[in-house]
Amino acid sequence: MAELLYRLGKFAARRGWVVVASWVVVLAIAAGGFLIGFKGLATSFDIPGTASGEVIEELEGELPDFAGASGTVVFETVDGSPLSDEQQAAISDLADSATGLPDVADVIDPFETEQERADRQQELADGRTELENGRAQLDAGQAQLDAARAQAADGQAQLDAGQAQLDAARAQAEAAGAPEEQLAALDAQQAQLDAQQAQLDAGQAQLDAEQAKLDEGRDELEANAEQLEQGAELLALSDGIRVVSEDGSTALVNVAFTEPRLELPEESKQAVIDHFESEPIDGVEVSFSTDIAQGVPQIVGVGEVVGVVFAAVVLLVMLGSLIAASLPIVTAILGVAIAALGTLAFSGVVQMASVTPILGVMLGLAVGIDYSLFIINRHRKQLLQGAEPHESVGLANGTAGNAVVFAGATVIVALLALNVTGVPFLGLMGTVGAVAVAIAVLIAISLTPAILGLLGTRVLGRRARARIGEEHHEDLDAKPMSTWRAVVTVVATAAALLTIAIPALSMRVGLPDGSSEPVESASYRAFATTEEALGAGANGPLLVAATLPEDLDDDEVLQAQLDVATTLADLDDVVAVAPIAVSDDGTLAAFQVVPAEGPNSQSTEQLVRDIRALPPVDGDITLGVAGQAAINIDVSQNLADVLPLYLVVVVGLSLLIMILVFRSILVPLIATGGFILSLFATFGAVVAVFQWGWGADALGIHTGPILSFLPVILVGILFGLAMDYQLFLASGMREAYVHGAPARLAVARGFRAGRSVVVAAGLIMISVFGGFVFSESTMIRSIGFGLAFGVLVDAFVVRMLLMPALMHLLGRSAWWLPKWLDRIMPDVDVEGAALERRHHVEPTAAPADASTDVPPSARPGL
Repeated sequence: MAELLYRLGKFAARRGWVVVASWVVVLAIAAGGFLIGFKGLATSFDIPGTASGEVIEELEGELPDFAGASGTVVFETVDGSPLSDEQQAAISDLADSATGLPDVADVIDPFETEQERADRQQELADGRTELENGRAQLDAGQAQLDAARAQAADGQAQLDAGQAQLDAARAQAEAAGAPEEQLAALDAQQAQLDAQQAQLDAGQAQLDAEQAKLDEGRDELEANAEQLEQGAELLALSDGIRVVSEDGSTALVNVAFTEPRLELPEESKQAVIDHFESEPIDGVEVSFSTDIAQGVPQIVGVGEVVGVVFAAVVLLVMLGSLIAASLPIVTAILGVAIAALGTLAFSGVVQMASVTPILGVMLGLAVGIDYSLFIINRHRKQLLQGAEPHESVGLANGTAGNAVVFAGATVIVALLALNVTGVPFLGLMGTVGAVAVAIAVLIAISLTPAILGLLGTRVLGRRARARIGEEHHEDLDAKPMSTWRAVVTVVATAAALLTIAIPALSMRVGLPDGSSEPVESASYRAFATTEEALGAGANGPLLVAATLPEDLDDDEVLQAQLDVATTLADLDDVVAVAPIAVSDDGTLAAFQVVPAEGPNSQSTEQLVRDIRALPPVDGDITLGVAGQAAINIDVSQNLADVLPLYLVVVVGLSLLIMILVFRSILVPLIATGGFILSLFATFGAVVAVFQWGWGADALGIHTGPILSFLPVILVGILFGLAMDYQLFLASGMREAYVHGAPARLAVARGFRAGRSVVVAAGLIMISVFGGFVFSESTMIRSIGFGLAFGVLVDAFVVRMLLMPALMHLLGRSAWWLPKWLDRIMPDVDVEGAALERRHHVEPTAAPADASTDVPPSARPGL
């Protein structure tokens, strides 16, 4: 590899304009791809196979109107007074005319909704009155019927008595042998009694029919009463769900979209914003929830520019030449442009989160500057020793460039390993970051040598050119540190890092909501206004889906809805429950549940778990939870679950790679242990600032859960960067040890040789990452802070304090390697020592100035 890079470096130095033109063509291709393929970025995150995702799929099949994205438009009066009739009418007009916007399924007029609620309450009151009147009428009819039955009973008694008298008379007449005329008279009386009996029987039948009618009416009345009370109970359970505040000063317009949140185009959300802002209402402010207003953050802002400027200052101080200092900046920006444009060109093919290209920009700038600096620094040292420029470029590319390739490979492997998490958007972020780093490496080993070849000795300042050929052996003046100092350093640094890591024990992860947006943003204003006017839970309602048994009639479906709603309302931290829809076949019902606190609160998270833990309602009604809050919880939980696996993979890779590079067992253990210490210290600092709020006011940060995928991202990126610094420091130590220096002296010499470039590289990365702390996006802020603090701790505490102290204490044992392992391991020669032996550079005279090759001794006055 070193020989190949040496040849590449010499070719690039001699054909500088060809290489430069080639990279310009690559940039043009990337720009063309961007213009053709860019289709926008997503502002949401999702993981397939989650519990909430399964609920959404079920809703898509049975209740598609509730499966799409949704958001709220918040209207509030400026002075806090109730919305006037004119203001309400204007809001209603905007809501009515918004239904024709792209991808908008429905827009709910808040005043119409509240009127429907009032009408429903009035209907319940009227229904109860009608029920009471009906019962009174039934009772009166029953009383009349009972009186008629009493009269019928009296008539029957009289008829029975007459029949008894007639039967006795007939028996007496027949016994006395009465004449036919007397018997005929008795028959006539019997006929009269039979007629009266038939009339009485007819009356009884009529009374029975009336009784049946009364009974039927009473049953129907009681059934209606039961339905009425069920409706009343459901209405009472939903009483906490409001879209207009009690004081009438705030109203929420709910907007439902036809497309799921991950597939909703940015243009559709912007169309909603433009529509509701198109006709300002006097005395009314309008704001939008994050589901609508959270747009794609700027890839590069003022903070990022300031970070790059600071990096340029560091380069200028270290290199002492404006030309040399500008070279890493230019090459890094070119690499970032290619990586960003090339990545965005595929946004129409794969679903890409908004933070994905920004991560690529972060890494591309940081490592692009550093990797170019490593090669430039080696080239400058060789020029000062009197090397011929083109040969020096090749040798720098074969030595420092070889280390750059290896360092870049470790970062790329760590980022690509994000794909093992099984989280698509996280894997894509890692892949994009890896592409950005790969481009930075390619530019560093090809474009940087090309420009160095074109510059010649002008890469050195005027004063430095005057010292070409002088002997420089600063590393030989190094002395080993004292053992007591090494012990104190190890104890103090480890204690400090563990102390900083303490807040990490209370880390909570989540996805940002409106509360974490900048105060001046519409999303934050909407969140705060909704919480103040309608309660915290109104910002994160849950969507509960209930799978009902088949073949239920309407009454049974209503009872099932009531049973589910009652069960949900009995849970802790539930403010209100409302049934919102039932599928056409009656097998799926949807409910809105308003929690007591916001979507990122611990109580809401626990509520989601409590609902999922409920046994089937009535024995056969299963429940599932969706909604933005539940989705965020699922994403965060899945990411937290994969973090240990990813950490094991990364730590395992670090051990294998370091054993291969340093041909040692203990040095990799030191490197890995230091990485873990710096990682958890970084977690602790992130929690202290973004969750606990330490210094958050100064940075303009709102506290809340830590970005759910931030720990995984930090593991991958910080691992790669930590191994970079370990490589550039420890390789110098190993080189000195291999060349015969005692182990402890080798530590001092290697540290002295590499400290300046590591300090500069660390400061550059901190400045670049730190610039993103001032981004408008909370996600970008936390990533930038975590990376900046992680580099600060790892580079300046772990690599420059803890690691040399431990190496000193270990002495020769630090480089111990079993002989059998030494025999089977390939010699990667990261330092390029073999290359230096094959291509020993001969000193040449230094040029007189930037444009000639006249040696300094030939210039007048020298």
